[in-house]
Amino acid sequence: APDMSLQQKTYVAPTTETERQLCSIWEEVLGIERVGITDNFFELGGHSLLVMTVIAKAQDVDLSIAAKDVFVAPQLSTLAKKLDDNANVASIFSIPDNIIPTDCQYITPEMLPLISLRQDEISRVASHVPGGMRNIQDMYPLGPLQEGILFTHTLSDESDPYILSTLFEVQTEAVINDFITSIKFIIERHDALRTAVVWDGLTTPVQVVCKEIQLPVTWLELDENVNVEGHMVELTSPENQWMDLTQAPLLSLRIAKSNDDNRHFVLLQYHHLISDHVGLEIIQYELKLLSSGQLDSLPPVVPYRNFIAHTQHRAQAHDARAYFTNMLGDIDETTAPFGLVDIQGDGTKIAELREAVPSGTAKRLRAVSKSLSISPASVLHATFGMLVAACSGRENVVFGSVMSGRLQGVVGAENMLGVFINTLPVRLDIDDSSVLDFVLSTQQRLRDLLPFEQASLALTQSCSGLANDSPLFSAILNYRHSVAAEVNEPSNDDSLIVLAGQERTNYPFNLSVDDWGEAFEFVFQVDASIDVARVMAYMQTALEQFVDCLASNPHKAVQTISVLPPAEIHQQVIDWNDTQVDYPKDVCIHTLFEQQVEINPDAIAVVFEENQLSYGELNRRANQLAHYLVEERQVVPDTLVGICVERSLEMIVGILGILKAGGAYVPLDPSYPEARLAYMLDDANVTTVLTQ
Repeated sequence: APDMSLQQKTYVAPTTETERQLCSIWEEVLGIERVGITDNFFELGGHSLLVMTVIAKAQDVDLSIAAKDVFVAPQLSTLAKKLDDNANVASIFSIPDNIIPTDCQYITPEMLPLISLRQDEISRVASHVPGGMRNIQDMYPLGPLQEGILFTHTLSDESDPYILSTLFEVQTEAVINDFITSIKFIIERHDALRTAVVWDGLTTPVQVVCKEIQLPVTWLELDENVNVEGHMVELTSPENQWMDLTQAPLLSLRIAKSNDDNRHFVLLQYHHLISDHVGLEIIQYELKLLSSGQLDSLPPVVPYRNFIAHTQHRAQAHDARAYFTNMLGDIDETTAPFGLVDIQGDGTKIAELREAVPSGTAKRLRAVSKSLSISPASVLHATFGMLVAACSGRENVVFGSVMSGRLQGVVGAENMLGVFINTLPVRLDIDDSSVLDFVLSTQQRLRDLLPFEQASLALTQSCSGLANDSPLFSAILNYRHSVAAEVNEPSNDDSLIVLAGQERTNYPFNLSVDDWGEAFEFVFQVDASIDVARVMAYMQTALEQFVDCLASNPHKAVQTISVLPPAEIHQQVIDWNDTQVDYPKDVCIHTLFEQQVEINPDAIAVVFEENQLSYGELNRRANQLAHYLVEERQVVPDTLVGICVERSLEMIVGILGILKAGGAYVPLDPSYPEARLAYMLDDANVTTVLTQ
């Protein structure tokens, strides 16, 4: 909800028809009594979710707005002029009709304008559909994110991280029957919910829309000693979740009655291939409308095929390869926080932590964003970039950002079911720029991505310098404008209550940011080998520093931002450096080492990567080297011996061997140019050098 305390500029009335239309739309969307042509959409409380609503309402009055238009020209008069200037230039894309006849008995390639399939491939698809070709309404290709989800599905036949769950509490069996009836009605309304995916034996995967399907409903019979609610919540976990994607619908219901009272629990499970987060909100909203008898309030249905067709058109109109090659061409290493590079997990080894942003930080973030005309989403993307940089030890970082996909001007997209979201790479360079410039450049990066919202991740990967089998990134940020439960509720009916839900991805380092209008909430899902509470503390600390700098010192160097909380800084700087030990002043270090060898020769002395040496083994190898230096290279006390090796077990053996021979070692960096190394050897009069 917009902040009604926001101050508008002096009111200037609209003078053109486009300005009048935009003023009326903004007033309705932002909940503001009067909007003038000098007002700024984002300064009035607008954000990306409301941009989608503006686009939809503009379509109702035949105005064609792209999301990037609003971001580039947020002042109403500037946007109106841009729309008027483009009115006679931009051609409106016409979506090819679905030409499969209603009573079609045999589908041919000519009937499929959105995908190229051979006749034998069409027959293969039809063999998976109950009723065959007579039960097929449409066929078209997968969207970009759907392709990635399908790939992950094929990696395992036991678990799938993209099966999503929502658990409802229902008071009576009569309400359950109404609920099932409503779900069936919604399935009949939306083609995405009657969709299956077939890929085996085809040149390209295809999604096939069935005319009629049977909704799987299972009534669970549980032992009377079972905690039914706990059991149903446990069923939302990702372990052993599986679904046959070739059979529609890709959703099911499991129902159980409480042993203590009349409560029933209904578990709705569906596959991410047919719906995203916004789609689930649409389903829940339509369920509320139906349960309250407001059938006439249901919005018009637009088929998902329209979005697929629009995506194909935009792919031809925008050169995504050139854009992402320019962005990623010099990236030759995976950005992997904590070394987490496996992006093919099934979601079962993920630790989750949910935590609100402190209210004071949230309020200051809103205030500083408004004063600097930047979005909170940009600040949080910049913050996450710093977190990823700190946890991966890189200055040039790439992470995935989940794009809404509903901002391209597809008519009816705000009420359409299907997978619209897509994950695109965001590159941020932690250089010597100021905090403000870093956030502004992040905001520009996000805006520049808008025309490419549906570029495939496989394409962006191929534009980098990485090998095809190496992921571009393993961290994802999903910034979403969430609606509180009481907002937009069609009634006060409490017969259908959402209890729990479960969402997973195959990525090992994920942050979802829920923007509730005033408050913010972080949801981290991180590989269980990493302390998720520690990661949460890093993000909260970094955000607080970003907000403080933007408010009071925006020109501070972004490189000085630290993700470490004060307690961890003290631990690393003070506690871990409190290593003062009083050693004998009259005994050489290699002699002290030999004493330790006598005490515990089998203890591990040194570890490097996958290799290690005990004290005894290290001592024997160092003694062998010392004998060689004395007998073969005539090393005597105070002789300088160069050691030019990479960090390794051999480096430790070399240092100890030189000391045991009575010499002094001169460290030489193997990465130095030969000329520089030669000068150092000559300057120190070093005649013996150990190399690897």
